[in-house]
Amino acid sequence: ILNGTVSQFRWSNPHCFIKLKVIDKGEAVEYSIEAPSPNQLSGAGWSATSLKAGDRARITIQPLRDGSKGGSFVRAALADGRTLALAN
Repeated sequence: ILNGTVSQFRWSNPHCFIKLKVIDKGEAVEYSIEAPSPNQLSGAGWSATSLKAGDRARITIQPLRDGSKGGSFVRAALADGRTLALAN
């Protein structure tokens, strides 16, 4: 689970991407999080504006095996109370 600020949300095929800035040991670290395609996400209620730069979010990911800063999207809880998931 990552707590941070969205720096970019890219709504594009074949996969959407979220860039999330997380403070780790006092330093800002950027995670690259891969999500399904816009078609799949729109079926779950998402839109191109579901996430915006500056949004605070708690994002659950499946981390990359090599330990680098990123992973596959599982779900997000936003500071405004919204929850984003892969299915309704």
